[in-house]
Amino acid sequence: MNIILLGPPGAGKGTQAQRLVTERGMVQLSTGDMLRAAVKEGTPTGLKAKAVMEAGQLVSDEIVSGIIGEALDALSADTGVIFDGYPRTAPQAESLDGILSARNRSLDHVIELEVDEDKLVERITGRFTCASCGKGYHDRFEQPKVEGECDKCHGHEFKRRPDDNEETVRTRMAEYRAKTAPILPIYEARGIVARVDGMADIGEVTTQIEAILDK
Repeated sequence: MNIILLGPPGAGKGTQAQRLVTERGMVQLSTGDMLRAAVKEGTPTGLKAKAVMEAGQLVSDEIVSGIIGEALDALSADTGVIFDGYPRTAPQAESLDGILSARNRSLDHVIELEVDEDKLVERITGRFTCASCGKGYHDRFEQPKVEGECDKCHGHEFKRRPDDNEETVRTRMAEYRAKTAPILPIYEARGIVARVDGMADIGEVTTQIEAILDK
């Protein structure tokens, strides 16, 4: 089974992908990770990508497609794949069709984790972690049991990611909508798009995704 997981940063896409990897033995193909791995390993496409990046240019769709092809060729034919961060444009969607077809694969589902923007802002901007052990907390949803003290390691220092602010979150949302808007109609026309409530509890989101995959 080959699927695309869509959702803005903070929607829980990474968490759900990892659950599918663990529970179904699928492989998550993240274009950013694959690009870095291909460059490091010196694959033919990786060498092309390295030359382009060293020249300060953007990696072309052709190179990204080549890296995805190399990654698929390294997998057994019955291994399910989760595409993360690709495709983002109509030409990339067309290219993916060709990559899959050449390997006797096809796209089964496109699953979008829908979010409420205001609630997502609250979810992300309220996050903080223990500076010592990294345990996560939230201003509203999960405060330490003892104020100012980590439940896990009893540390007293906490930190927040500098990009966990409202302006950054809303900018990311706008970018996500702009990038995914062109590709959703392509897959909707094929009847393979399904949407789940990304604001639900993690377990409930997993249940919704499992129900789509088991249809």
